[in-house]
Amino acid sequence: MELTPERIVRLEQDAVVLLDQRRLPDEEVELRSRSAREVAEAIQALAIRGAPAIGIAAAYGLALAAEHGEDLGEAYDVLVSSRPTAVNLRWALDQMLGDPTPERARGIHEAEVERCRAMGRHGASLVPAGARVLTHCNTGGLATGGYGTGLGVVRTAWERGLVRHVWVDETRPLLQGARLTAWELETLGIPFSVIVDSAAASLAASGEVDVVLTGADRIAANGDTANKIGTYGLALAASRHGIPFVVVAPTSTLDPGLASGAGIPIEERDPSEISSRFPARNPAFDVTPAGLISAIVTEAGAHAAPYEASLPPVVGTRR
Repeated sequence: MELTPERIVRLEQDAVVLLDQRRLPDEEVELRSRSAREVAEAIQALAIRGAPAIGIAAAYGLALAAEHGEDLGEAYDVLVSSRPTAVNLRWALDQMLGDPTPERARGIHEAEVERCRAMGRHGASLVPAGARVLTHCNTGGLATGGYGTGLGVVRTAWERGLVRHVWVDETRPLLQGARLTAWELETLGIPFSVIVDSAAASLAASGEVDVVLTGADRIAANGDTANKIGTYGLALAASRHGIPFVVVAPTSTLDPGLASGAGIPIEERDPSEISSRFPARNPAFDVTPAGLISAIVTEAGAHAAPYEASLPPVVGTRR
């Protein structure tokens, strides 16, 4: 079955309905969240994840709160605090201020999908013919409410005959690559192999990777980029072996109010995701310095350093 935007997340009269990503790939189960607080809980629990997708879900959650007569200030606060690193969450909620309607939320969803399609077109120009692409985490339709960022570039490049194979980092500890990216690539018919995270640098060293494509949860004004934990290590390996490292994210991910990645809040998740017996530390994201990034692709095009000058303005306004 095609992974349409409405299948990933949608607003119905009594609930925000989303495809529960915790159950994939073994089961395709819909989760119904009947209040802004339940939407926030779904975001916190990673039933829906990916920076653009959680922004869309939050927009639907605020619209649902308005329809049900909930206190909108309280709904805003509970949604915006559900995950701290991805700036899209606050961006989408701010777009809803003054017009917290289902129509406005659906407009945000549709616009994000179109931005992803534009990024796919721009980013495909950076993919060499016969490319073996390395990905990290999930950057497809599940993460964006539609087409995908990094995986959207893979899709467009595949359609243009440029992609030979995709290496899919499993992305520990919750295996978003092994579960979600692999499921999306299988559905699309794009050849891929899942690899353990620690194999990526070795593949790069042996000449089996031609380009690395990742997404982002927040991009500072200088181009420093927060993304799923492990991204920084991939960027170091790519730099060492002369492999382009390309970040793909909509302008809703840009945070020009932050001068550098040093100001990006890094979410710490429950250590039990790593170990049920031993002490553990579980940061969900890391920050890749701009100097390791070959290009940042947004819906406005492919941008090169210095990113302070080349990155476009953010769509809409932020509170």
